[in-house]
Amino acid sequence: MASFHGNKINPNRYSLGQVKFFVFLIPLGIVMILPIVFMFSQAFKPLDELFLFPPTFIVRNPTFENLVRLLSLKDMTVIPVTKYLFNSVVVSAVVVALSLMTSAMTGYALSKKKFRLRNVLFEINTIALMFVPAAVTIPRYLVVEKLGLINTYWGHILPLLALPVGVFLIKQFVDQIPNELIEAAAIDGAKDAVVFTRVVLPLIRPALATVAILAFQTVWNNAETSSLYMSKETLKTFAFYMTTLSTTVGNNVAGQGVAAAAALIMFIPNLIIFIFMQSKVMDTMAHSGLK
Repeated sequence: MASFHGNKINPNRYSLGQVKFFVFLIPLGIVMILPIVFMFSQAFKPLDELFLFPPTFIVRNPTFENLVRLLSLKDMTVIPVTKYLFNSVVVSAVVVALSLMTSAMTGYALSKKKFRLRNVLFEINTIALMFVPAAVTIPRYLVVEKLGLINTYWGHILPLLALPVGVFLIKQFVDQIPNELIEAAAIDGAKDAVVFTRVVLPLIRPALATVAILAFQTVWNNAETSSLYMSKETLKTFAFYMTTLSTTVGNNVAGQGVAAAAALIMFIPNLIIFIFMQSKVMDTMAHSGLK
């Protein structure tokens, strides 16, 4: 296990030598958190504060009126906002679960299994990191259309399922697990499935957490699948609804508060998942290139 660096990189105690880092990082952290504070403040501002001049950074009289109006927009858009939210939650949960499964199994196979073209397949995965979504929009649409996934939940899920960066991170993390550990489990009679689930997966939890964050952010913030593959309004996601909000209610005065509330709803899940998994992300980034 000497080559395995573990899953913790933060020191257990503080020392005077770390003060110089805090002097620089604390002011920087305050500056970087200001947009988050402003987003929360904007979502709870009443109409008279939203258009106040000079504008205020912190809300003075917070109200839930913007959130209530957002959730009661059915009379304007026919489809209730909760339906868009439900679609986003379902699609995000399925994509994250399947992405974790496929990335973990692929990364383990590319790292510890011996077979022909293993290195070629990994290089292909690495090259896939360079493709921007716009470059594969047409081929992706043709695949989805030929498979008959237009206007289905799978039309949301399948295009977002492949996550080359997830395979890369997990493969690099699994590389750190000593081969002797896996061989010892095999000698004890453990099958491949047991080795993978009971030996490998517990050791790569930081990488799995990172992949979960990346997959969630990709699907939660994605409006492309709704635009390209969904003509039924009831199958579209909240991210797509955000892109149309400015044309439905965002152009009027009251709509600005609704748009701020919607932006907050889009942001909160990303914030929560990163707060609880940020240490795992740091561990993955620190160790993914080390042997």
